[in-house]
Amino acid sequence: MVMWRSIIGLVMVVLLCAVPASGAWAQERSTRTLFEVLFGSGNEQQQSQPQAPVTSQPRPQAQPAPQPQQAPTPAPTEVEKSENARRVAVFGDSLAVDLARALERLYADNPEIMVAEEAVGSSGFVRDDFFDWNAAIEDELIADSFDVAVVAIGINDRQALNGAEALSDPWRSAYRDRIDAFLADIRAAGKQVIWLELPPMQQPSYGAAMAQISSIHKAAVNAGGGAWVETYDRYLGEDGGYSANGPDLNGNIVDMRKGDGIHFSAAGADKLAFYIDRAMGSTTGGRVSLSGSTSEVADLLAGTDAAGMTRPPYQGLEQMRLLEMASFVQDLGGAAQRASGLIIAGQTTAGTRSFALEDMLDAPAGRVDAFGLGRGAVEIENPGGR
Repeated sequence: MVMWRSIIGLVMVVLLCAVPASGAWAQERSTRTLFEVLFGSGNEQQQSQPQAPVTSQPRPQAQPAPQPQQAPTPAPTEVEKSENARRVAVFGDSLAVDLARALERLYADNPEIMVAEEAVGSSGFVRDDFFDWNAAIEDELIADSFDVAVVAIGINDRQALNGAEALSDPWRSAYRDRIDAFLADIRAAGKQVIWLELPPMQQPSYGAAMAQISSIHKAAVNAGGGAWVETYDRYLGEDGGYSANGPDLNGNIVDMRKGDGIHFSAAGADKLAFYIDRAMGSTTGGRVSLSGSTSEVADLLAGTDAAGMTRPPYQGLEQMRLLEMASFVQDLGGAAQRASGLIIAGQTTAGTRSFALEDMLDAPAGRVDAFGLGRGAVEIENPGGR
């Protein structure tokens, strides 16, 4: 009994000695067992050493690789225009706005040509109460403000005129009178006029109406001595329908039209400016334009029977494609044949008239395929027997 009392007393002494001086007794009790108090846990020496606070070092973030900076697209350098520069005024509706910007880009470095935009959005030849183009052109001519008039107009003209329904016979007559008066004023002033054909439109019924309006423009321009620049065939797709895409001036397939299915993109307008330049007969950017021509290539079939043949209408390549198909039809060693020798129904071709099949095997002397002496040549005896 005495021994047990001694043991209990010893335990109480140990417990009293183990109490920390600080007020952390509750935490110490909750974390150490009686066995650890009596015999230790083996970590007393380690715990007695002050521990350095552990701080987590942020992991270095990988820096993005420097990207090569894209050089900004240089704006066309405009040169100072000469005092006698040819003044090109672009008249019309919102189509003319895009065209004027393209012509400005085209002639930016040409001191001999200056461009003025005279377009009025939502205008046309029908609503003269909104804007009167016939009165406006008279004012421009009195002011002598231009040398060449480029006209792109018509997309707002599918409206009643003088009470007549759009595209009816009375409407066509009244509309044509306004176009004729406009052109007559320009012609009387001795100015050049270049008129742009309305392009294909995405919406079929609207496109059909624009084609009819454009046909009135074409008849008036041809009668009035102006230059007509075709766009319809040049902006069709391969299937003969509307296409928003097509080859640009570099041959790349890009968006040629804006999302509204009516207006031209910058690339499409630049292509238009190329055709206008050719029609104007000017020299730009080192390219010699074809005076009075409305095609990007000379029509080598003009004045021949082939000139009236149907030409493949795709993106303005009709002339070149016909020339490629026609090629040159001539005999070997003979003179070049004119394009009138192309295949025409009911006639024999230059190729079938030139020589028969047996002539290919027995060519006459002097023809390039007459190997050896050729037929009709005089054979000279060889005294050597060889």
